[in-house]
Amino acid sequence: MKKILAIGLVITSLSTLTLLYGFREEAPLRSGDLIFQTSMSPQCHAVRLATHSQFSHCGMIWKVGNEDYVLEAVQPVRMTPLDEWISHGEGKKYVVRRLKNADKQLTPQVLQKMEAEGKKMLGKSYDAYFEWSDDKIYCSELIWKIYKRAAGVEVGKLQQMKEFDLSSEPVKEIIHERYGDNLPVNETVISPQSIYESNLFMTVRSKSGK
Repeated sequence: MKKILAIGLVITSLSTLTLLYGFREEAPLRSGDLIFQTSMSPQCHAVRLATHSQFSHCGMIWKVGNEDYVLEAVQPVRMTPLDEWISHGEGKKYVVRRLKNADKQLTPQVLQKMEAEGKKMLGKSYDAYFEWSDDKIYCSELIWKIYKRAAGVEVGKLQQMKEFDLSSEPVKEIIHERYGDNLPVNETVISPQSIYESNLFMTVRSKSGK
């Protein structure tokens, strides 16, 4: 009885600490997990305003042995060590999301296909014009195409440029700088926020940066 009471006290204490301080065991990361952050460049600020998002950048977790990397579309598309990737975000804050049925859907065979699709993109230039082609790639486009082509999963809703909020001055400045008076309003695009909001995924890790 004393042992049971002692265990109960330990569990209660841990639960209290979790509630008070947010302590919890971190879920191990897996290849195929998606990671989101807020970057600090003028473009990223404009992306957040246009998409009404707290996030401006995203990538895909990839395990290499016991090390965690992020496959990301920057200049150029590359594999970045996880800690380095996190350090680039505002306040080192990030959120990791995982496909809800990953155990069934992301089989070893599917992960091999995803890896192969990712390797095709390595070294490609970053697409600052957000065009829906493989010549150049931006961050959310990279994730969407890998999941679609290798796993048959559409991880977010595709939109057109004209559906975003283009009214703020930072957004207007970026548009004028990139496109002049020729914004391709009908261009197919995918935003980090659209992928983040997908109900196909669940949050498995979140860091506030505090």
